[in-house]
Amino acid sequence: MLASIATVAFEGVEARRVTVEVQLVGRDGETIFSIVGLPDKAVAESRERVRGAFAGIGLALPPRRIIANLAPADLPKEGSHFDLPIALALLASLGVIPPDALEGWAALGELGLDGRIQPVGGTLPAAVAAASMGLGLICPETNGPEAAWAGDVRILAPRSLIGLINHFKGTTILRAPEPGPVTAGGARADLRDVKGQESAKRALEVAAAGGHNILFVGPPGSGKSMMAQRLPGLLPPLTPQELLETSMVWSVAGLIEKGALTRDRPFRSPHHSASMAALTGGGLRAKPGEASLAHNGVLFLDELPEYSAQALDSLRAPLETGEIVVARANAHVRYPARFQLVAAMNPCRCGLGGSGKGACGKAPRCQRDYQNRISGPMFDRIDLTVETPPVTAADMALPSPAEGTAEAAARVAVARGMQEDRVREAGLDPTLGLNARATGEVLDRFATPDEAGRSLLMRAGEAGGLTARGWTRTLRLARTIADLEGSTGVLRRHIAEALIYRRTTVGAQEQFDRQRGAHGGVREGLPAW
Repeated sequence: MLASIATVAFEGVEARRVTVEVQLVGRDGETIFSIVGLPDKAVAESRERVRGAFAGIGLALPPRRIIANLAPADLPKEGSHFDLPIALALLASLGVIPPDALEGWAALGELGLDGRIQPVGGTLPAAVAAASMGLGLICPETNGPEAAWAGDVRILAPRSLIGLINHFKGTTILRAPEPGPVTAGGARADLRDVKGQESAKRALEVAAAGGHNILFVGPPGSGKSMMAQRLPGLLPPLTPQELLETSMVWSVAGLIEKGALTRDRPFRSPHHSASMAALTGGGLRAKPGEASLAHNGVLFLDELPEYSAQALDSLRAPLETGEIVVARANAHVRYPARFQLVAAMNPCRCGLGGSGKGACGKAPRCQRDYQNRISGPMFDRIDLTVETPPVTAADMALPSPAEGTAEAAARVAVARGMQEDRVREAGLDPTLGLNARATGEVLDRFATPDEAGRSLLMRAGEAGGLTARGWTRTLRLARTIADLEGSTGVLRRHIAEALIYRRTTVGAQEQFDRQRGAHGGVREGLPAW
């Protein structure tokens, strides 16, 4: 007898339909259990978990050849979530449950040897896929609240295999699970805790308002990490669409507990020893990396030059495209990775740089060698580079600042609202709402500077060697500064402040200084590096 049920295979956050077919072949003899359809080792081991789960509920496999086919056969199947659909199709083949009971259902779950159904990752995208296919979803009890977030889809969330059998026989009825709670994050760090560094606070507010990438450069103890950790408090909560996108990534990674979602934006801070696969995703099952887990949130890289060059350069493409493609021999797995990069670094290896008390005796060579660990193209993708000088004793003796996170977040919300309204009224792609993502069409319509600003930008490009990307990012940054000011146009002062933030490496500064000297000194109106 042949029985079948639907399940899914994951390609990134996309759940592709897989049909599980089980057939009993031959007469009484030796029990042979085969799984075909390009299974990985975890799927191949399902036959032993199914055998043990059947024994745990008092059933034995028949003395016949059992063939479980996972179709389509050319799609790789990975993970332990195929246990439950294989077991259900086998139960229907044996007549333990009615043959038509599985019609209109998809299933996923791992089986324990006692018949319990264990939680698995990817339940939310599986439920979304089941809804799009017009199917209900059978999943583990622990994953039920997570699956219920998919909306208008039937959900069964049994605790054990025997409970599911009783439900299909009509002896008991399983209740549909309720969606998990929307939790609030913990207490947020406040900008009032940061004393001094007023210029850096201003840059942090600009970065939050436009979604720009930012780099803090300063000696140890100057407050770089403190300010980076306070950026999430300046950002608005996730929109419903962003919440779904982010939660689906976290679901595939198995990081959603008890179906609880949060509207707080992700903040990921990997250690500088993280590999390229840890940052961008990969491994045997191509799991999402830190960049994808920071989707719609913040990726904080402390001690930036200490990351491997390969790991850092792997982030260059997602910083532009907002997605990561993990290339494998038999498939290309895509994960969303639209994050805001916040980085921090010391000016040189000793940490103190070339000026002030305890200055490095090898400056500027030490600074240049240390900063050259970061490639020029990576620096070019950072919109704001901000120096954080040492905080003095006089700064520490002052009372806490009058303004904190709440005041700055209110200004950020107004500026972001202006950006969203501008794009919506123009009938453009809503994903281009933030200035950091603005394309040429948006910039041409809303970020063209006045004549004085254009002249300043032209002179800065000639003297400082702005790349085409640097030119575009300067316009985006100037548009954000204008939004914070409430200005409808981009003026010269907005371009000037944006150019100040476009400072980069020691080598770039030396090149700028040489070009500036060739022109006979500082040209009027051009910000110093």
